[in-house]
Amino acid sequence: MSVEANWQEVQTNIEQACGNCGRDLKEVTVVAVTKYVTIERAREALSAGITHLGENRMKGFKEKYEAIGNDATWHFIGSLQSRKVKEIINDVDYIHSLDRKSLAKEIDKRADSPVSCFLQVNVTGEESKHGMALDEVEGFIEWLEDYPNVRVIGLMTMAPHVEDEETLRGTFRKLRAMRDRIRDKQFPHAPCQELSMGMSNDYKLAIEEGATFIRLGSSLVG
Repeated sequence: MSVEANWQEVQTNIEQACGNCGRDLKEVTVVAVTKYVTIERAREALSAGITHLGENRMKGFKEKYEAIGNDATWHFIGSLQSRKVKEIINDVDYIHSLDRKSLAKEIDKRADSPVSCFLQVNVTGEESKHGMALDEVEGFIEWLEDYPNVRVIGLMTMAPHVEDEETLRGTFRKLRAMRDRIRDKQFPHAPCQELSMGMSNDYKLAIEEGATFIRLGSSLVG
């Protein structure tokens, strides 16, 4: 299917999910995850009206950024090696995978201006997933106060790849509760208003549980 046709279906699903929980459509930003598709397919997404593109590999990001540049808003959503930060930091608009002090230090050192970052949280403690534990989040954010180029706009997680709806909702609810806790502390360097959660298999549930950024690959661009 074309990206435009997929996009129409996704928009219908988002509208339905927002209706189910009384939210405004404008609260949800869709990031088209283009890591497995061509530059042409990424351009097709832009033509369909999707302006946020996400990459999780350095090579893929650089190739697409070189071709598309500032026509897109760029999200780096994969694990980021500290030594690679300097190669992309002033080209990305959002980083979804801040999960350790060494990475924060490198972002602060290399960025020309504050970078919008999500802390990646491993809510379920799965060994196969990156991210800090929930009980590490608050201390890490307090520690970040001395790094002005790291601006924590929200929290990010990846839910387990299961079909059980309550397991998925429980994961999203835990992240939202932590987001609310940090947001209410009103840290100047960490407004923490956003929630990056929900992928192709679970984004409707994520929206109902408060997601403000959803990351869609297969259901949107293939």
